[in-house]
Amino acid sequence: MNDQLPMFPLNSVLFPGVSIPLRVFEDRYRSLVHHLLRIEDPAERLFGSVAIREGYEVGDHGNQSLFRVGVRMQLTDVEAHSDGTFDIVAVGRDRIRLERLRPGETFPVGEVAILGESADDVPAEVIDRARATFVAYRHLVREISSDPLEGELPSDPDFLAWTLAACSPLPLAERQELLEAPDAAQRLMLVTDLLRTELHAMNVIPSLPATEVNRTRWSPN
Repeated sequence: MNDQLPMFPLNSVLFPGVSIPLRVFEDRYRSLVHHLLRIEDPAERLFGSVAIREGYEVGDHGNQSLFRVGVRMQLTDVEAHSDGTFDIVAVGRDRIRLERLRPGETFPVGEVAILGESADDVPAEVIDRARATFVAYRHLVREISSDPLEGELPSDPDFLAWTLAACSPLPLAERQELLEAPDAAQRLMLVTDLLRTELHAMNVIPSLPATEVNRTRWSPN
């Protein structure tokens, strides 16, 4: 049986283990936050997010096409404002597959399946190659912009894969590809290849990261 979750589609791909700040101002998502705050146990204040393939986060037409693989998020911090809007922080818990989206009376509700992760060991050479590639990328970016990562890289292969995915300035489709990768090993190999392509472009044209032209300003809803 599928779980039911309030849904908050975004024009961005989120990842497990990564926190994200969101500005909530549209009525349906303000209702979603009110619903979550009525849940007594903070660990159960959960909602789902999938990336919008086509359409918008706001407005009457809204999102017209969604990716099916997304993330189950936990609400961790809320700041309410006098105009009824919220600033919230949520952290990714695990991956979900959206089976069906219903409009709901006040906010969208999704029927979702929780996606597990493989417990297979990740080869050491895959981990070392991914870390070395990101270190080279990080060094080059710090010469022309800000550090893409606060702190040091994690040692756990799963968290390392999600961290590299989140820190890499890639277009939405490539970030979605990383989210949909079936396990940490394949995710690390994929992000290594993507970062190497990025490094090549940056060395040919040393300015901003090459994919910066594909990014737009974040509009949370």
